[in-house]
Amino acid sequence: MRRFALAAGIIGAIAFAANAQTAQDEARVTGNSGPLVAASPAEKPASKGPAPKEAGTASESGGEAAQANLKQPPVEAKTIFGAAATPAALAARSIGFYSRGCLAGAAAVPIDGETWQVMRLSRNRNWGHPKLVAMVKRLAEDAAAKDGWQGLLVGDISQPRGGPMLTGHASHQIGLDADIWLTPMPNRRLTPAEREALSATSMLGKDGIHADTTVFTPYHAALIRRAASYAEVERVLVHPGIKKAMCEENGNDRKYFHKIRPYWGHHYHMHIRIACPPDSVGCRPQPPTGTDDGCGKEVDDWITLLQRPPKVATPGAKPSPPPKPVTLADLPPECRLVVDAGTDGDAGTVSGTKVRAREATTR
Repeated sequence: MRRFALAAGIIGAIAFAANAQTAQDEARVTGNSGPLVAASPAEKPASKGPAPKEAGTASESGGEAAQANLKQPPVEAKTIFGAAATPAALAARSIGFYSRGCLAGAAAVPIDGETWQVMRLSRNRNWGHPKLVAMVKRLAEDAAAKDGWQGLLVGDISQPRGGPMLTGHASHQIGLDADIWLTPMPNRRLTPAEREALSATSMLGKDGIHADTTVFTPYHAALIRRAASYAEVERVLVHPGIKKAMCEENGNDRKYFHKIRPYWGHHYHMHIRIACPPDSVGCRPQPPTGTDDGCGKEVDDWITLLQRPPKVATPGAKPSPPPKPVTLADLPPECRLVVDAGTDGDAGTVSGTKVRAREATTR
């Protein structure tokens, strides 16, 4: 009963939290034209006013131990969510924004299917909203049956309860993002060790900017177009060189090219993002992409941006301070319920102090 009462109170607060959208959130994940997001500024949580006072002071509670406890920094959200090995036994819901939220009632993409295999199993990031999981399976089956694609290698989706990750992504927090490798699945089952060690293939040529047409084939382009064609898919992020190569193809329909967005990285995988599901109260959508196919000035500006020489650091310049760690208080209020919820057959809670081992690589 206590949990349901807590849920009711938190659900009432989510409407306020849903409006706490920041420009930094958008800059990280919109995938709009290069000059608009080139700086990719560090994400900062929205201001929440003065921090609440602690329940007691060192003088009130007495002793050095209490004073030392007050100085302890709050546990980072990535530590809490990185410790969760299982999903929350709640109704499926994506909560918050793609780069600032959590996930209730996650489903898993099975590690093996007829037309897919999940990579990097030690990360335990093959969890997503059920609608995203269904989309990944559908893409694997459609691409194999209709496009001649050998099968998907599935990269990171989300953690069992979403939230910030110990390594890698700023987004992938609410179970609506999926990384799909542009390396086709081999015609055999990979071992767990191979799934950790195998590297994805870059689609770029020697200049690191343009796609290598001996590597990036019409089959790759068809796979990306297939993903963009699904109604629930809002964006497919790819390297600008890949988008440029697709724009230069002859005779292909550009109907869904407005969804294929050029963005930093993404030269060995595509990043698929679906829209907020109707069942997800408090899920914050992105602005629409517009209808332009992006094959003119937009992609050319990206290529020009990538060709610029890197900036040289000014001698003696003061380094930028590290970004403020994201804590549970910076996430939507309902994420506390996600953290505290048990799993099916397990009434326990997630520990914020015991962290599962994860490999350091971001691939």
